[in-house]
Amino acid sequence: MPHLESLAPKSTRAFDRNRFPFTVPAIRSLGQIDVSSAVTFFVGENGSGKSTLLEALALATGLPTVGTEEGARDPSLVAQQSLADALKLTWKTRTRRGFFLRAEDFFGFQRRLARDRGDYEARLLEIDHEFEGRSDYAIGLAKGPTASVLADMERRYGKEPDARSHGESFLHLFQGRFTPGSLVLLDEPEAALSPQNQLGLVAMVMAMVKQNAQFIIATHSPIVLALPGARIYAFDEGRVRPAEYETLEHVKLTREFLLDPSRFLRRLED
Repeated sequence: MPHLESLAPKSTRAFDRNRFPFTVPAIRSLGQIDVSSAVTFFVGENGSGKSTLLEALALATGLPTVGTEEGARDPSLVAQQSLADALKLTWKTRTRRGFFLRAEDFFGFQRRLARDRGDYEARLLEIDHEFEGRSDYAIGLAKGPTASVLADMERRYGKEPDARSHGESFLHLFQGRFTPGSLVLLDEPEAALSPQNQLGLVAMVMAMVKQNAQFIIATHSPIVLALPGARIYAFDEGRVRPAEYETLEHVKLTREFLLDPSRFLRRLED
């Protein structure tokens, strides 16, 4: 069951057309977008506005950001806040569960996770020294809060997340953050994933939908876009329009390239 039904400008008069992100044609001409499907895709070239709208939506929903900064404090999202303030969201069932994840933030999150893990492990060693000669009960009591946090991190992200490939770590992180009944916003998740792991992501999303999760995903990937039953919006020609999978330029170009790569490569030499 979808939670968020639609988004639309409160009033285009609130758009400052001389300031980013309202200078982006698709944002400037934004109308109501129906996102009531369990999975909605935003697709378009870089600079088309798809990620900008998704970032603004993340701020408008107040979802926690998986990254180095929470959305409201992230300096890279200052301009998107003005768009978030101009959006009207229509909910079927308001949910506070879920998260927003940009592919570039994933690597920052991994670094922060490794740093925090190191800090907690160092604190446990400090307690061993501070309580040397004390009873096991006293040491265990002192270690309790720190050990509990560390155990929760290991449960959610694994004992050795750095030992995994980026793709495996991404999928494990995604799985660890999932909560039934959630709204999940993903910006170009394929950037961290091989084709095989992109299929793994699709399978995971399909399984999560059965647990009342809703997804809005900005992507370039024909593999991810092929998810059955998804609603697709193309950001092209300065507007946002509903589109079918087979008509997408990303899909047509990829298919044509794979049928005859040498023909495309010869064109690059001309």
